[in-house]
Amino acid sequence: MKTLPSALTPFVRSDVSGALLAETLGRADEEFSLAELGRLTGAGAGVVHKEVGRLVDAGVLRDRTVGRNRMVRANTEHPLFALMEEIIAATYGPVPVLREVLADIDGIDDAYIYGSWAARRSGEAGEFPHDIDVLVVGTASRRGLSDAAKAASESLGVEVNVARVSREEWDADDPAPFLATVKDRPMVALLNGTADA
Repeated sequence: MKTLPSALTPFVRSDVSGALLAETLGRADEEFSLAELGRLTGAGAGVVHKEVGRLVDAGVLRDRTVGRNRMVRANTEHPLFALMEEIIAATYGPVPVLREVLADIDGIDDAYIYGSWAARRSGEAGEFPHDIDVLVVGTASRRGLSDAAKAASESLGVEVNVARVSREEWDADDPAPFLATVKDRPMVALLNGTADA
């Protein structure tokens, strides 16, 4: 994965760095292996190693070796930890937050962020997103998705809108205009482990 400048948080060195910070600062009480961070962010092993090394050198993350694994966690004693955590939560935090609130809902085949947030995440210039649009593919209950959207909105401090479509609608050769537009624009995968930009 190429390391691109961040369009969500211009002072974050790269999009991968922002995603790594969202995972680590957002769950500061947890420790992560580099392989796990690669899986969570969709970044390659070399990029994760490089970006984590830079963040450790800057004192933002701490690391230790356990057997053959390098484990990293947020440095909560960093003087700017609270400020960094707040900024990263507002910009890159939607992926881990939404992944968590959707994880236990039955009937979700796939879930994606689309719209302006996904466009900024993919590097398109534009105004900072005022809401987050999520598309769920499957048979999940609308009530469960509404509750998840409310929980995510409260956690992120921004409105989260969730739309649901069936697998048949999503896989159709000639999708409805709304889905054709969604598929033609940047999307960020939440539950299937890949991101399309």
